[in-house]
Amino acid sequence: MTRVAVIEDDPPTSDQLAGWIRSVREGIEVDQWFTRDDAEAALARKSYDVVLLDIELGRERHAGVALINAINKQGRGTPVLVVSAMPATIYRGIMKALDAWDYLQKTTFEEADFIETFLELLRVARERKAKEAAPRGDAPGELSLDPLWQRTPMWRGQRINLPLTAQRILATLYQRHGEVVSYDDLFEVVKSGRNRDNVRKHVSTIRDAFREVDAAFDGIENVPMRGFRWVGGPRGDARRGGA
Repeated sequence: MTRVAVIEDDPPTSDQLAGWIRSVREGIEVDQWFTRDDAEAALARKSYDVVLLDIELGRERHAGVALINAINKQGRGTPVLVVSAMPATIYRGIMKALDAWDYLQKTTFEEADFIETFLELLRVARERKAKEAAPRGDAPGELSLDPLWQRTPMWRGQRINLPLTAQRILATLYQRHGEVVSYDDLFEVVKSGRNRDNVRKHVSTIRDAFREVDAAFDGIENVPMRGFRWVGGPRGDARRGGA
């Protein structure tokens, strides 16, 4: 069962968000908390898959910041979606710096926008769980990805600096290593500019970023008219070695 905490001091807004979350699919348990104290106590005793919170709770203007810090100290990597009336132009960067997964400004999004964001959040939460459950001890040279995309990928112990969309494309290619990932499949992880030229530009950005730390990198194969294939890392090395 997926467990979600909604931390919002306005009951109608809290009920609306909780209703939207429950409409996504059956089996999602939603706890609603309205004060910082109650939320902190719940976060300490329960393990949530996802947390939604407002920045301002009651008279505490930055209660949400304290809650995010408390979540980070737990070290569970719980993804946090901030939903606040504070201007996104100012607060999105601040929340990202605090390792919040994303920021939505109230009154600027519709139900469909929220659900799309929440579904993406559920996906990365599942990836985090899967990664935690996976056996440790990857082979040397294995690509290391953060399922929450809060830290940059690692290649042979060195950080690869990539924008978020490029990270999503890289993760998709890597998860399907050895398979051809079609342009249509890659369109699913591109928020805007869903065309082949744009995808090719993102792949070029990925290659350039890898080659900044590994000049010989050739782990992404172009499959003409179809898409791209990840052939890097230990699996890719084995594949080329047997060719």
